[in-house]
Amino acid sequence: MTDSLHPPDLARLQIAEDADPLVVKVGTRALTHPDGSLDQKQIESLSEQLVAIGAGTTRRVALVSSGAVGAGIGRLGLKQRPTDLAGLQAAAAIGQGALIEAYHRTLTKHGRVAAQVLLTADDFHERRRYLNVRNTLESLFAFGAIPIVNENDTVRTEELARNVGDNDRLAAMLTNLLRAPLLIILSDVEGLYDGDPNDSASQVIGMVNELDETTNAFVRAGDNRPGPALSKGGMGSKLSAAQIAVEAGESVILANGRRPNVLIDLLAGAPIGTLLPGVGGHVASRKRWIAWAAHPQGQLRLDTGATRAVDDQGASLLPVGITAIVGTFSKGDVVSLRSPEGQEIARGLTNYDAEDLRKIAGKTTEEVATILGRVPYVEAVHRSHLALVRGTA
Repeated sequence: MTDSLHPPDLARLQIAEDADPLVVKVGTRALTHPDGSLDQKQIESLSEQLVAIGAGTTRRVALVSSGAVGAGIGRLGLKQRPTDLAGLQAAAAIGQGALIEAYHRTLTKHGRVAAQVLLTADDFHERRRYLNVRNTLESLFAFGAIPIVNENDTVRTEELARNVGDNDRLAAMLTNLLRAPLLIILSDVEGLYDGDPNDSASQVIGMVNELDETTNAFVRAGDNRPGPALSKGGMGSKLSAAQIAVEAGESVILANGRRPNVLIDLLAGAPIGTLLPGVGGHVASRKRWIAWAAHPQGQLRLDTGATRAVDDQGASLLPVGITAIVGTFSKGDVVSLRSPEGQEIARGLTNYDAEDLRKIAGKTTEEVATILGRVPYVEAVHRSHLALVRGTA
């Protein structure tokens, strides 16, 4: 139950009650001391809450936990985050063991098992591996285990070196993979503020219905916080990740992971943090993979009419509406569909390879038959294999 200061909000309570499975993401700053060492009390508190919110119910919970690099920094006694890739990977290798050990120690006290799951972007891009991840997680749920998911920092290169909030995006992609109705992102701030979080005049925004330029302005105002260089993602990273889940119809809550009993209160409907409710209907599993997990192998540039038909009318893409082809790809690959201005509007599985599409771009079905000698497919991308991705590019 929530305390008297935070009576339940009925809309939030409904979202919380439907949250099965539930994905929780916790950031480095909410798990570590300023020197980078793991805050054991925080690990214990979070673990106990994970057990509590699943006790007496069938709710399945997966935790995406940052902190591996930070834990490694603390265990090595380093004063700051390494700047070279090998140093970062070494810190991650040392920290991953410390992190899962800390979760396991607390969860076993309550009869639960911690399962370490290390993933990379490729595990989501390739369809077979994507399905294997889902099957593994479902099996872990069946065994009553709590998956502790993290980016595999020991083998990543580009993302780790760029110092971006990969675990935020990983959490959103995991939410889509599991079709989890709710993603809770915990950091060391109360939510999205309407100004600098350090300014006493700034207020937490209780609900964000649309991620627009006004929202981006709030992000810029709050993303220059002082502090040790131990974490990677700021509020901008969290909202970019949230948009992936929200557009698939899932809700996201941004909250302070250091607030006592934050998960218990949130799942009781307490109006704390910032809620981003899901928009539209739920997206089918295959289209989730196409839109937010698979990596596009090329681009199709559309004319104005085709852009309108795909984006506004939910139509298939015909060759006649294509003005240009970018990249090399094969039939069945995921491609990005872009407006005349270059804005990504959708992704889909192409019925033609790049070579044939270059021959028939801008051509009618009758012209396609003349050029190729046949019409294998009327559509370049069928609407059944096409997913809109407004604003995610």
